[in-house]
Amino acid sequence: MGSYNVKQEVTDKYSLRGRVFHRLREDILSGKYEEHEELKEVAISEEMGVSRTPVREAFRQLELEGLIQIIPNKGAYVTGITEKDVKDIYIIRSLLEGLCARWATEHITPEQMEEMEENVYLAEFHASKGHLEQLAELDNRFHDILYEACDSKILEHQLKDFHQYVLRVRKKTLSNANRGPKSNAEHARIMEAIKNKDADLAESLAHQHMINAYDNMVKNGLHEAYEKEKKNNE
Repeated sequence: MGSYNVKQEVTDKYSLRGRVFHRLREDILSGKYEEHEELKEVAISEEMGVSRTPVREAFRQLELEGLIQIIPNKGAYVTGITEKDVKDIYIIRSLLEGLCARWATEHITPEQMEEMEENVYLAEFHASKGHLEQLAELDNRFHDILYEACDSKILEHQLKDFHQYVLRVRKKTLSNANRGPKSNAEHARIMEAIKNKDADLAESLAHQHMINAYDNMVKNGLHEAYEKEKKNNE
């Protein structure tokens, strides 16, 4: 998933097929289309004001990403993100986030460092007030700053891609009143390690941060949520 070439995405997202693909991918990941739901070529082409050709091409790209399954002579059906996908992504992401934090200690700019410190400070404030929605937004932004600070377009793209895939699941866990403040406390320790140019510690903390996030999801009923969704779709 998300393994297509970065340059290809940059040039392609402005093409007709690219725009249709990105819109459909966003709709699938945001939950507009449910798992196992059929994507109808004609309806989508009419809704987006395009011919069926770019829709068909976008379907093929979505199938390569594992988000839909095309069944010959039947149609295209949403596959979505499975429970195993979430686990795999978090394990891979934990390693990549560690690498990202390591590189960030070498490349972060003063402006990025300042924004990261402000992010942690604001998150502490909103956590104390119980503002969970703002806390979730700041959590997302912290990771974006970290990705940008690593100074690697390839790593940044890959991590943002993974981040988007599990966004729906992450929102559920971050709405947990306990995880939000804990997550921000972990951000603060990662930030301090980067600020102190301690690459080993930054890498270790960022790696563990992802493991903790996944463990929290499991603890808060990740499996049960998928089982319930499965029953609803039967």
